[in-house]
Amino acid sequence: MVDHYEHPSSVALIGRIDRRGRLEWVLPKGHVEAGETPEEAAVREVSEETGLQSRVVTPVGDIDYWFVADNRRIHKTVHHFLLEATGGSLSTDDVEVSEVAWVPLDELAGRMRYASERRLARRLRELLPASPGDTPEATVSETGGARKDGS
Repeated sequence: MVDHYEHPSSVALIGRIDRRGRLEWVLPKGHVEAGETPEEAAVREVSEETGLQSRVVTPVGDIDYWFVADNRRIHKTVHHFLLEATGGSLSTDDVEVSEVAWVPLDELAGRMRYASERRLARRLRELLPASPGDTPEATVSETGGARKDGS
């Protein structure tokens, strides 16, 4: 989430506890539900995980990766979007979220957990309008589904 008014050039990140018990800062994300588009899922997930209502401005990019869970190899493609906030306030009501914070754009690289997300976040400077009044708040959100063995 980039907030040009109360938190100029800051991005809303969620903090969650990883498997080792450490706090990691990541972009809001989740799975596309039946009947949803990736854009609709991004808006819903941002609301659930941050407390902010928003609308999609533009796609930011995709991240494609593999991981292992329950001794199975899983392929995941995550679709990221730039979102403009339309209401709400930061909240940690989601059980998977420990913290939500505005992080200055210049400090993202030092805060965000994953290099692939940091690369996408760097694109924000290209995507955001030159005038702070043009887009009051925005977020980068991710949605995606997991597939077993790339199928």
